[in-house]
Amino acid sequence: MENIYLIIVVILFALAISDLVVGVSNDAVNFLNSAFGSKAAPKWLIFLMAGLGVLIGATFSSGMMEVARKGIFHPDMFVFSEIIVIFLAVMITDVILLDMFNTFGMPTSTTVSIVFELLGSAVAVSVVKIKQLGGSLAGLSDYINSEKALAIITGILLSVLIAFTIGALVQYIARLIFSFNYRRNMKYFGSLFGGFAITAITYFILIKGISGSAFAEIRISNGEKLSEWVTTHTGVLLLYSFIIWTIIIQLLKWLFNIKILKLTVLIGTFALAMAFAGNDLVNFIGVPLAGFSSFKAWAGSGGVAPDAFTMEMLAGKVSTPTFMLLIAGLVMIITLIFSKKAQSVVNTSVDLSRQAEGTERFNSSMIARVIVRNSSWLHNNIEKIFPDSLIKKVNSRFTPVDSNDSANPDAPSFDKIRATVNLVVASILISIGTSLKLPLSTTYVTFMVAMGTSLSDRAWGRDSAVYRISGVFAVIGGWFLTAIIAFSVAAIVAWIISIGGMIMIFVFVAVAIFMVIRTHMIFKKRNAQEIVDEDDTITEKDETEKVMEKCRKQVVKSISLANKIYSESIDNFLIEERAKLKESLSLKDNLNKKSKKQKDKVLNTISKIEKNVDSGHFYVQVVDYQREMAHSLNFLVEPLFEHINNNHKPFIQSQIDEFTNLKLEIDKFFNFATELVKGNKFNQITDLIKQRDEILVKLEKMEIAQIKRIKAREINTRNSVLFFNTISETKNMLLHAINLLKAHRDFILVTQKAAKQT
Repeated sequence: MENIYLIIVVILFALAISDLVVGVSNDAVNFLNSAFGSKAAPKWLIFLMAGLGVLIGATFSSGMMEVARKGIFHPDMFVFSEIIVIFLAVMITDVILLDMFNTFGMPTSTTVSIVFELLGSAVAVSVVKIKQLGGSLAGLSDYINSEKALAIITGILLSVLIAFTIGALVQYIARLIFSFNYRRNMKYFGSLFGGFAITAITYFILIKGISGSAFAEIRISNGEKLSEWVTTHTGVLLLYSFIIWTIIIQLLKWLFNIKILKLTVLIGTFALAMAFAGNDLVNFIGVPLAGFSSFKAWAGSGGVAPDAFTMEMLAGKVSTPTFMLLIAGLVMIITLIFSKKAQSVVNTSVDLSRQAEGTERFNSSMIARVIVRNSSWLHNNIEKIFPDSLIKKVNSRFTPVDSNDSANPDAPSFDKIRATVNLVVASILISIGTSLKLPLSTTYVTFMVAMGTSLSDRAWGRDSAVYRISGVFAVIGGWFLTAIIAFSVAAIVAWIISIGGMIMIFVFVAVAIFMVIRTHMIFKKRNAQEIVDEDDTITEKDETEKVMEKCRKQVVKSISLANKIYSESIDNFLIEERAKLKESLSLKDNLNKKSKKQKDKVLNTISKIEKNVDSGHFYVQVVDYQREMAHSLNFLVEPLFEHINNNHKPFIQSQIDEFTNLKLEIDKFFNFATELVKGNKFNQITDLIKQRDEILVKLEKMEIAQIKRIKAREINTRNSVLFFNTISETKNMLLHAINLLKAHRDFILVTQKAAKQT
């Protein structure tokens, strides 16, 4: 029996390592988005500061481990076998849930997930136990620490509102003081600003965070505990910290011309990473460590049955070995550096808070439109209250500095003033929660601080506000979904294991492994597609030849994909292959998305290519005709699928023969078009036009034949509508294809001419 539970503890630690990996991939956004978004330093330096913060912060986590042991339920009400089931259900659910969110680049909360998983699994095991004992569900309150759980949940929800409000307020004040043209003011107030920022970080990370950490009980020379000494001398430490940091920053500025804001962003990254590790490490290893402590206590009990050994020991204070915390910190650092999913989650947060316009990640929603509309009305009415001179003065502080980097993909998403505010405010709020033993969601806090500062900075302009607000609601909605899913899945897993026995543990572990592998494959496939898409994306670094080559690739891909969609759709429709026709629908959607993405980015693209008006004009035409061709295919394929999906009558044999021959002609047309584009054989476009005209004649003959069938009553109305629609959209597709090649030809020729003149 002991060996079985030893295996379970090993499984718990294996799940903990996996949870560390997927958890850090999710939570990296918390402390990397400000440094990455502001481009404060090279990535290696950002990772170095974040890594040091994680490693040191890990040793401050010991005091938070009690949340996993007794924060949600009363451990003395459970026996060892039940506690193990609770902990296993939590870890299995956590790995699956976090990995799923990471795969789709959505920042969720590891704190919320762990709290609701503990709550769900504890409730399920409690219900099973109550039923077995013949009791009433009214006694559930004896098992669940409802007061503590409610305090934690309330703290998490309040942190969203507090973080957003304080972030917006502090950023507004900072921008009023420094404006976007902050370099002049930094000469006079930079060292004071940096000294204040780092002192605030020092106070809340070091002074407040020291209590409950692994170092709190250390005795200094006079026998006093380190935490007590720090508390007693708080005022002096703060004063000295401010003076020392201000002097150090000013000296670094004079001697080495160090950029003050870069320094504060890097130190803030270190601080926030430290706060993250101190607060969130419990989410990843707290449960396995509690399970390990339970196993040691049971194994040393002298042969007491696991169903009889009660777990009062978890209610007491149990210290966590520092070496385990350091090992966990190292795993987090390695994940931080090498995880591609972490970068995906960071991108979501940065995109929603960036200052510049660009492709929006989310679509608008009704609630976002209502909020923007009413906010604009309120803002306009408030402005009427104050003098115009004051409004003008305030607006001047919030006017971004003109920059030539707007088209540069490596340009910062926001400046270092905002990055510093993000880091300082978030680290302070998280550290307050840590010192109060409240496991605040670092994701909620940092994300909402970033959203609050971007609102104050007027990054959510009229052209982007509805999309950004929709994105924020989508992320927040995902957070609530996290709570519901975490509670439900953990409860189901714990209930099935409690009813089904030990064998179900290994079944669920296998399910967790399968889910992680599957989501990894989805992420890898999507990442590979993004790399392929980037291959034909024009950047400002591209030389003229490279620009033309990438445009050529775009056109070839569009033509080839259009040919594939058309041919497969007609084929699968004629033989009534519904499943394969559905695949053609998916291909059509991909072409639609790609053409829309290129059209949305056309402004940035034409600003990167040669500074020639005609060249940019023809590129816009290239993108427009790709989009129109995609529309034609959309209006062609969807009615075909709807016809098959509703099980309507198929085409008769004469119609099948006509479309089979037509498909072959279309295939020849597109293959010839691809050959012309690849070889720059623009002098043969007239031959392609002749080929198109021959197909148009064939289409007219098909229409005449269809009219004869109608008069002969060979087919019904539904058949005729679909037939004529397919003919019409085929014509449109061919016309747009020819226009696409002409626009591409003009773009290449004009670009070449412009290059020769320069």
